[in-house]
Amino acid sequence: MEPIARTFSQNDWITITLMVSLLFPLIAKSIYYSRFFSFIILPFNNKYITMYTKKEKLFNWFHILLSIFQIINTTLFIFFIWRTYMPTSQVKNPFIFPLLLAGVFLFLCAKTIAQLFNGFIFNTYNIFNELVFRKLTYLNYSSIVLFIANILLTYVFIDSRIVIYIAVFLFLIINIIGWVTVLRNYQNFISSYFFYFILYLCALEIAPLVIMGSFLK
Repeated sequence: MEPIARTFSQNDWITITLMVSLLFPLIAKSIYYSRFFSFIILPFNNKYITMYTKKEKLFNWFHILLSIFQIINTTLFIFFIWRTYMPTSQVKNPFIFPLLLAGVFLFLCAKTIAQLFNGFIFNTYNIFNELVFRKLTYLNYSSIVLFIANILLTYVFIDSRIVIYIAVFLFLIINIIGWVTVLRNYQNFISSYFFYFILYLCALEIAPLVIMGSFLK
């Protein structure tokens, strides 16, 4: 008998990561069944936002569980972009995914804290809390697109740039819907603090994205 070399797939850790991330929405569904289904139809029905914006806001377990799901899949999607566009020698670095995960987590935490602190300074904490809740809700929803894209990039269309482009497009569309909803519902507040709102956009929305984009580049 001749020995047969067994090749272990490099996708093993990605499969484990996807399965672990899927546990969080499953837990959220099992505990908050009706709330979960209101969340699933978010882009087509504003019921979830209407019901829960003023009720529990940011710090509740349902929102936290979905935020963890979002952070993991956002990081994994960034990793696939990295793997697709970066040299192979850099992609093989075993510490890239943990570093990206830590970076995305710290980035979102720092941005959220800065936004809430901004509301505290201008004595509009409750309004900013609602604004952040709405934006993060749409961000969490868009992570479903990234989860599907991650599965496709792992098992079906490996390192496909077309899948990446489509996922980025859908990700942006969902979050633009969220931004349009925010602007429409808070137009009186924004017009009253228009100058501060422009500063907020530049400092806490545009600048972090430019920094993150420069880092990835």
